[in-house]
Amino acid sequence: MVIDIIGAGIGGLTTAIALSKKGIHTRVFEQAEEIKPIGAGIILANNAMQVYQKLGLKEEIEKYGNPISSLKITKPNLRPLSKIDLTYFERKYQTKNIAIHRGILQQLLLNRLGKTELYVNHQLSSITEDKEATFLHFSNGKQIHSSVTLGADGINSKVREFIYPNIPIRKANQLCLRGVIDFELPVQFRHELNEAWGTSERFGFVQIEKNKVYWYALKSFEKSPNEFSFSQLEDSFSNYHPLILEIIKSSNKEQINTAEIADLTPTDKWFKNNICLIGDAIHATTPNIGQGACQAIEDAYVIAECLNKYNINTAFSTYKNQRIEKAHKVVKTSWAIGKMAHPKKPLLANLRNQLLKITPSSLSKKQNERIFQLTST
Repeated sequence: MVIDIIGAGIGGLTTAIALSKKGIHTRVFEQAEEIKPIGAGIILANNAMQVYQKLGLKEEIEKYGNPISSLKITKPNLRPLSKIDLTYFERKYQTKNIAIHRGILQQLLLNRLGKTELYVNHQLSSITEDKEATFLHFSNGKQIHSSVTLGADGINSKVREFIYPNIPIRKANQLCLRGVIDFELPVQFRHELNEAWGTSERFGFVQIEKNKVYWYALKSFEKSPNEFSFSQLEDSFSNYHPLILEIIKSSNKEQINTAEIADLTPTDKWFKNNICLIGDAIHATTPNIGQGACQAIEDAYVIAECLNKYNINTAFSTYKNQRIEKAHKVVKTSWAIGKMAHPKKPLLANLRNQLLKITPSSLSKKQNERIFQLTST
């Protein structure tokens, strides 16, 4: 059996590696003409690192990334409102949360593909079926017969469009700017993620390697994401901590990733016949709890286990049943946090801050316990 994966992102590549370890042959099709080490930073939370530990990638990822032992939500002046201590989970699962450049992670995954066939410049244009076969058609004119297809092609998935075209994308009316700069944070910030919350904006930063910092800024907009751009960033965060302003001033406009924040309305339609969706293609989430790629990585682990144990239909239904509750909980929680982080009025922001201060740490620990515990297979 050959399994075809559409998309060579984090989820698609991890799935290929997980399947390869089961002795299952895979082909990966990527629309880009070549895979370059682009993108900004990513935090691989404990659940994702547990998967990479099982796949034999833990030490290598730790070598090229930076361990993060706490997550802080702060006021604009970086005074903490809430802190999540991750050391308990580090001890429990013997893995750390790792901040790393997305391009470096992608290259580490590419290096582990082994016998997996990787085809670049293969943008999926359509899928056709007859009674006996499924055919994948690519914009370069190629056509292949596919016994099993996994759509790992992101929130705008062509695979999803074919099997379930009416699942709506939900926009948050927030724009996100991301960048990586040559910078070393003061010692007290080097092993933690800080996210400073204002009213209609917030700013996060984290060290991803010795002399590299990944930062992101989110800004609400009323009608169009074009209302905000990098040139306005310094003014928008002028009342924030001097360290944040220094990070902004150290950034190169040409190296900024800009994207409108959106997710998928939760659905139970994850597969059809011999085609199944994984990662952002089926449960895209807003980035507010840092679980988008991590949930795709969990998908990769679970679907590989299921395809190794069962026939196709049972494998897909088991995968969905094991993953859907947690994935949807992440989507809904992240959406709610995104709204809470961007109140329109200072009075509401002050009320939010007071609630964050009085929220017991045990509640945050319990919430993260559910997220970091891997889906059983």
